[in-house]
Amino acid sequence: MYYGMFYDWTFIILVPAIIFTFIAQGKVNSAYNSFARIASARGISGEQAARKILDANGLFNVDIGMAGGKLSDHYDPMKRNMKLSPNVFGDSSIASVAIAAHESGHAIQHAKKYAPLLIRNVIALPVSIISWASWPLLIAGIILMQVGKYTTGDMIFDIGACAFAAVVLFYLITLPVELDASKRAIRELETENIILPEETAGVKKVLSAAAMTYVAALAMAAAQFLRILLIRGRN
Repeated sequence: MYYGMFYDWTFIILVPAIIFTFIAQGKVNSAYNSFARIASARGISGEQAARKILDANGLFNVDIGMAGGKLSDHYDPMKRNMKLSPNVFGDSSIASVAIAAHESGHAIQHAKKYAPLLIRNVIALPVSIISWASWPLLIAGIILMQVGKYTTGDMIFDIGACAFAAVVLFYLITLPVELDASKRAIRELETENIILPEETAGVKKVLSAAAMTYVAALAMAAAQFLRILLIRGRN
């Protein structure tokens, strides 16, 4: 017999991941707020830094625009454009050039056909749909088993579990993509003389803190999947 999905001891499996997520978010906010107050010595804005990096890599066709909201920066491989948040676009702080360079790293990955990025781009939409469907399937499977329809409930629950496994896979692929983009960002900032050598440490702190959020997302997804497997094993 299956027990409740949300009010049982398996919830404690999520606690370490939840704590880690809060810590990661705190580090991101702390690093960003600290280095957003420190202007880069060369006074190059986030938009200018991104443009310089893109042009140096022959990506003249990648447009740079402004996105809405704080830290909404992203590169769109379908439209081949980059959107920088208002606080990054025109700002010349170390945090801003770090973030802009990171997004430029994604554009370079795309141009160079970096395999993990290509895989992530292909599975992103299907996984988003699967992710939305996984929990309803899991809950439906539990309800059916609790009313005695074990065969049907088992099947639906297993489909939901497989769907959630795809989510874990997506985060597993996303992590190296983000880490590689940050490595490219640091290299480009140094090569193009956008930052001084003594500013590299600050850039690394901003990007390392951001990377922790992806590690936390993977940890949370993995913990959720482990919990699903434990609940499945109760049958």
